[in-house]
Amino acid sequence: MKPFNEYEVRKDFPILDSLTSNGKTLVYLDNAASSQKPTQVIQATSHYYELENANIHRGIYKLSQEATEAFEKTRIKTSNFFGAQCAKAIIFTRGTTESINLVAQSWGRKNIQAGDEIVLSVQEHHSNLVPWQMLAQEKGAILKFIPILEDSTYDLRDLNNIITKKTKIVSVSQMSNVTGTIHDFEPILFRAREVGAKFMLDGAQGASHLKVKLKQMDVDFYAFSAHKMLGPTGVGILFGKEEILEEMPPWLGGGDMIETVELERSTYANLPAKLEAGTPNIAGVIGFSSALDYLTEVGMENIHKHEKYLVEYALKEMRRIPGITLYGTEDLEKRGGVISFQMDGVHPHDVGSVLDEEGIAIRVGHHCCQPLMKLWKVPGTCRASFYMYNTKEDIDRLLSALDKVRALFQRVARR
Repeated sequence: MKPFNEYEVRKDFPILDSLTSNGKTLVYLDNAASSQKPTQVIQATSHYYELENANIHRGIYKLSQEATEAFEKTRIKTSNFFGAQCAKAIIFTRGTTESINLVAQSWGRKNIQAGDEIVLSVQEHHSNLVPWQMLAQEKGAILKFIPILEDSTYDLRDLNNIITKKTKIVSVSQMSNVTGTIHDFEPILFRAREVGAKFMLDGAQGASHLKVKLKQMDVDFYAFSAHKMLGPTGVGILFGKEEILEEMPPWLGGGDMIETVELERSTYANLPAKLEAGTPNIAGVIGFSSALDYLTEVGMENIHKHEKYLVEYALKEMRRIPGITLYGTEDLEKRGGVISFQMDGVHPHDVGSVLDEEGIAIRVGHHCCQPLMKLWKVPGTCRASFYMYNTKEDIDRLLSALDKVRALFQRVARR
């Protein structure tokens, strides 16, 4: 791990030097949706297609064996990076969404019965809500929800009545994609253990911003995506405790997940192949290996520290802009690199459009959290989200653009 310097880091991301259609240098502040990719990841992915392209786990020829070795080395590297139980506990999917669906449709279909309880929170991303809704409807199970406090942290005051002996699984987010709140999930995990329920953590945001050690955390399942942490799109990771994964039936059937196949029945392969049917995103997984190398060199602690600096500066300056409502906790120790806000009298889509003209990319809308927006009684928010390559100057560009938004709509209101 070398000394961190965001200006040196930026040199590895060619897109950050590009110009928008308006001739402005890009300020990319939509990292909660997807991160940019360094040259090293781009080259690793391209190198596979140019010189190593072959299917894996099947060919006896050298090219296939080399591709298989590179793919499986990424599994080992992922396990080590996240402090997992073992490499067999790492399942490659297409993304966090598929990872959660895998748990719901494989573990859930086997273990959830009518009247059982599934506990979520009111601010979950749709990916950690809809799969459980589908399972509950199919099985006749009951959905229950942990509320949130005004600062968007979990409200745990009634936890013992929400998580009961009827609860079979609890699935909540590690870090909010809307507010950046880093949740204290340990009391929830402790209560789940008291009643014998399984515990799943949605790490879609947490994995890219926080140092995660899965064995120490003792969660049963952890889901995240490569594309939010410098890697290619189309690669997701599901961690599960090995003994739980062993008991889970396959969710998808097809090639590579079988041991023997007859016309009327089949037997299935061992982990992890049992849960990885078909040809995976080989190039994406190999590109993710390079992303993990990059994150290791930069250091997750450095990333989190840098984001705290950016958030602190941005929040302080944004509070000086009249008519801005900020969401989320003011405790920077409980906050990642995300800021959600609204401007009085201006629809979030209008804010986003004006910022786009200034070369600034943010996210606007409900952020795949419609129930949370309804709870707040807003149509959506504006969201600026940071990563290791963002700078104080990026935030200054954002602040200047927000002043232009306010001035523009003040003139419109006076007409």
